[in-house]
Amino acid sequence: MSSDVSGTRRPNVGVIGAGMSGLAATHYLTNRGADVTVFEASARPGGVVGSTTVDGRVIEFGPQRLRLSKPVETLVDEYELRDALRFGHDDQPLFAYYEGELRPMPLSVDTALRTDLLSWRGKARILAEPLTGPAKPDETVSEFLGRKFGTEAADRFMAPLYSGLYGTDPADMYVEYSLGRALEHVGIDGSILLYVAKRLLEGVETPPIVTFEDGLQTLPNAIYETHADDIHLDTPVTALERDGDGFTILTDDGGYSVDSVVVTTPAPTAASLLERIDGSVARTLDRFTYNPIGVVHLESGYDREGHGFHVIDDGFITNGSTWNHSMLDREGIYTSYVGSGDTDLLARDEKTIGEKAALEFESITGSSASPLSVEVLRPGMPAYDRSWAALDELSIPDGIAICSSYTSRAGIVGRIVDGKRTAETVL
Repeated sequence: MSSDVSGTRRPNVGVIGAGMSGLAATHYLTNRGADVTVFEASARPGGVVGSTTVDGRVIEFGPQRLRLSKPVETLVDEYELRDALRFGHDDQPLFAYYEGELRPMPLSVDTALRTDLLSWRGKARILAEPLTGPAKPDETVSEFLGRKFGTEAADRFMAPLYSGLYGTDPADMYVEYSLGRALEHVGIDGSILLYVAKRLLEGVETPPIVTFEDGLQTLPNAIYETHADDIHLDTPVTALERDGDGFTILTDDGGYSVDSVVVTTPAPTAASLLERIDGSVARTLDRFTYNPIGVVHLESGYDREGHGFHVIDDGFITNGSTWNHSMLDREGIYTSYVGSGDTDLLARDEKTIGEKAALEFESITGSSASPLSVEVLRPGMPAYDRSWAALDELSIPDGIAICSSYTSRAGIVGRIVDGKRTAETVL
């Protein structure tokens, strides 16, 4: 430990990974007086949050936008990024591609009444949700949503909306380790429908959709620049060893002694890092499944208003599409997520993947498209499938904290919240 001007000994914390989890943890650890050293294997900060420009247009390789919730807003103000914000459009529909047509998803009372995605019987069945009970032990997402809202709403709307991006069949996802976390986070332990109705009656506003003029990587870049002296890019950690009451973080540049360690990497990487510390923990972490996913940016003249669509029909490699053109005023830009979990497809060359995504976009929307870029994210998204039952067996050694989406919430907001919680726990 080092000491501050008052002579108080400051804890020395090593953070492995400079994605949003690692950067958020670094921010809050530093604010609480810790000395922090961060190690990142890649050449840039941000992890899956990555922005670039193609032909002068901003594209995102990971999340396309976020909500300006309180955790995000706090960081935006602390890093003086308010003027860099770009606000999106909340008042546009989200569609499901079902039986050859784009049909509005019932995300509001108005669209619930108008959409032909559900029959009137299916819509009426949703109203019976308050009479159903909470999740049962070992209940899958498919079983839970079907029991709560009826199989029609579950199969055509709710299950694809939740599980589509993860690339996992909702019949293979336990509620306890996936959807249940989201419900718990917002305080829902009874009726989901009554909770939503109460918020509407109380006039609770949903935080606005935002990005930044130069892309979402603006936020991790700002955190990195503030702490750049303590963040080592292009520095993969090769091993982690015990060192008395602390630890040694090994890299090709040498060893670094720390009092405690925050591991923010995906589970497979965390498993390899913890092998020397606790082989049993490493084997448990190695059981978690991830699904690679292709992110294809398309240029198109399609001009329908909406946030995008989820594909319900079988036979497509496209899982869904975000309409950056409409939602974020990114002219002509559409982002298709393809082949989630399909390792054979995603092993093919980028040209083939991009052309297939463009053809399917035209088939679904009726408008031609051309690929701008193709990125395959590996290991990709946590599958949150039945392998997540291994969480019950996970016992992290003292002095080590896990700050990653596989033990908490996914998404930028979840990573910020988890980073703050981790800092409080470590210190």
